[in-house]
Amino acid sequence: MACVLLLSRLLPFSHRLTRTSICLLSLFLSYLCYCALFPVGTVMHRSGDAPPSCQLVPADGAKRRLQKSSLSCVLQLEARPSSAEVQPREKKPEQRASSSSSSSSSSHLLAVRSDTPSPLMGNSKFGNKKLPNAIIVGVKKGGTRAVLEFIRIHPDVRAAGTETHFFDRNYDRGLEWYRGLMPRTLESQITMEKTPSYFVTKETPRRISAMSQNTKLIVVVRDPVTRAISDYTQTLSKTPDLPTFQELAFRNQCLGIVDTSWNAIRIGLYALHLENWLRYFPLAQIHFVSGERLITDPAGELARVQDFLGLKRIVTDKHFYFNRTKGFPCLKKPESSGSPRCLGKSKGRTHVQIDRDAIEQLRDFYRPYNVKFYEMVGHDFKWD
Repeated sequence: MACVLLLSRLLPFSHRLTRTSICLLSLFLSYLCYCALFPVGTVMHRSGDAPPSCQLVPADGAKRRLQKSSLSCVLQLEARPSSAEVQPREKKPEQRASSSSSSSSSSHLLAVRSDTPSPLMGNSKFGNKKLPNAIIVGVKKGGTRAVLEFIRIHPDVRAAGTETHFFDRNYDRGLEWYRGLMPRTLESQITMEKTPSYFVTKETPRRISAMSQNTKLIVVVRDPVTRAISDYTQTLSKTPDLPTFQELAFRNQCLGIVDTSWNAIRIGLYALHLENWLRYFPLAQIHFVSGERLITDPAGELARVQDFLGLKRIVTDKHFYFNRTKGFPCLKKPESSGSPRCLGKSKGRTHVQIDRDAIEQLRDFYRPYNVKFYEMVGHDFKWD
């Protein structure tokens, strides 16, 4: 009330205040006086009593829990914990590496391991970029794109959308560059990529083995004669002035001498290429997909791929329908889409017509290589 009396003498118009106004003003001024006498953070204790302590208990490396709380404790914790009260734990080497490579806005960091990518995301639900667990290594025009598109609808598979060509063209960029091209995956998911030229590149098996000897390999093979014609058809669509198929396939067609230097012919020598791979990987680590059965029975081929990758058989015949226009299976319409998913226009295109004699000569040429390939993999693909 002393504050009110003082105010009444200083303010000439105080006589106009009502009794209610005076009461409210009195309460307000009393509050101001209290705040002046007892500033924020000051706690009065009885003589001989120790002030209450605030202890920080680390939980999961980030959360802090108050064991004894009061207004002053809360304010002190909000402002800055005392360095004497809270001693930061020594970071492990892998945590220091994670901290330097992750975003400064992340609140939680995942430990970096040799088989996990960098940088890591603070929220583990988005996953990490990992080096691939499985690679579709070949072959060109065998059906590699179809296998990738079909298997990636499995919820436990994430795949790079484009061919990376790391092990044949970009190896000097390093594994971290390669890792950066991979999609983010959870611990339970498989990371994949496909580059069909790997199968025929001599250095690739050694390089993949150096990355990981546990990498699973998928090879999609097809009748080498049909594959060569498909290869030529694709090249011709981009280079209209290309020589005829026979001119490129034969050194001397009359004598039946095949030009194995032409890449379209050389790719079909599966047995020779496989010998190089078996120097670095056991046969059990390589799965062969039939390009022909992939068209006639896509669900059956995908079931075997899922078994090979250790996945539950989720991709089944209910996911496919046969597109008679393309002559190739397509994925049925997803619930979230308005149209079915078919491969691009380049898939299922009509092949260039090749002279029957030339085809028979090529079949005779490939026959011994095919037989050897059947023996190596323990399966007859019946290309004859």
